[in-house]
Amino acid sequence: MKSFLCVSLLILLMPSAYAAELPGDSVDGSFLHDANCLGCHDTSIYTRKDRRIRSLDALKGQLANCSHMANLQFSAIEMQNIIKYLNDQFYQFR
Repeated sequence: MKSFLCVSLLILLMPSAYAAELPGDSVDGSFLHDANCLGCHDTSIYTRKDRRIRSLDALKGQLANCSHMANLQFSAIEMQNIIKYLNDQFYQFR
């Protein structure tokens, strides 16, 4: 029973451990996201059942599309910080 609980705990912690490995600053990404993305949509877009983003590459592509459509120019570091924030908070891709 004790080993089952340990294995269960490890499985539950795995997604957050993988998310933590992604480079970037999630706090800075949160500020950038709130200042630039919430003008077009709220965070429910990330949690809806029919969301289109199913991979880290798709998330990066969508951020590039959104920034282009909103005429925003993020640096590579800012893009990575936003990706880190979105992945940590909503997606947990590996």
